[in-house]
Amino acid sequence: MNKKYHIALIGGRGFVGQEVVKLIDNHPYFQLSQIFSTTNAGQKIKNYKKNKNLEFTELDSNMENINSNIDIVILALPNGQSKKIVSYLDRNFRDQIIIDISSDHRFDDDWTYRLPEITNVDKLPKKISNPGCYATAMQLMLAPIKQNIINQVSIMGVSGYSGAGSSPNDKNDIERLKGNILAYSLSNHLHELEVRKHCYEYLNFTPHVANFFRGILTTAHIQLNESITQNSLLDLFEEFYENKPLIQTNRSIPMITDAVNKHIACIGGFSLDESKTQLRLCCSIDNLLKGAATQVIQNLNYACQFNETLGIEYE
Repeated sequence: MNKKYHIALIGGRGFVGQEVVKLIDNHPYFQLSQIFSTTNAGQKIKNYKKNKNLEFTELDSNMENINSNIDIVILALPNGQSKKIVSYLDRNFRDQIIIDISSDHRFDDDWTYRLPEITNVDKLPKKISNPGCYATAMQLMLAPIKQNIINQVSIMGVSGYSGAGSSPNDKNDIERLKGNILAYSLSNHLHELEVRKHCYEYLNFTPHVANFFRGILTTAHIQLNESITQNSLLDLFEEFYENKPLIQTNRSIPMITDAVNKHIACIGGFSLDESKTQLRLCCSIDNLLKGAATQVIQNLNYACQFNETLGIEYE
């Protein structure tokens, strides 16, 4: 009989944290034992049926109210806030599994950066850095063909405003977004740097935010080192993602609505010019799910030696 893993979720109030709660509730061996929030302390947790009396707790300044029986800590905090907590956990909970959803450890070689369908690791990780949402979509497009790519890749991405977080800011201001689309971080976006480190070095990425809540669509412009047919490309992608049930490939161009509220990534388009060397393709994902919470569960399943899709309903 498999053991139950007791989980502490730090930063459970945000959009991604809420999705993580739902997925833990659906998992047969994961138990949410503590959930921390600075603003919601004392409030009951929504969408967690395993323990309807569970409440948000405020993390005290020295973090000593993290229970000693916790097996897994999920950090769902804004960028720049994880390192102090990790330092405390390193001193006091050496056998815990820690997964960080923020960007704080994606460039740290002491952590295991893992995009489940792509990254191969030799050992069961104790410290996992979850990929970024845009970076997930981009790498899923590039990984099957990165040996065939030459020159610079250009990718444009459009996200719903939930990607800007739940705290009010200029990228999730509904009035500002009304009838509008906003480009931002035109160079050196963190997810651009992330893909350069972990997948393909020569990348230009331009993110945009639009007036819808959730979902991402990325469009890539890629030059290949030799001509190829659309059928061969499809075969290549289908072979690469064989037995990867959350990745779907298709000739048609995916829409954001194909992936919203789903755990899948939809890759499609596969448009070639007359030379058969200039490729355009697209990927759509739900930024809160496959771009974040779904991969938390996939990575924790891997670390606990479960099937990676355990607890994830994708059919």
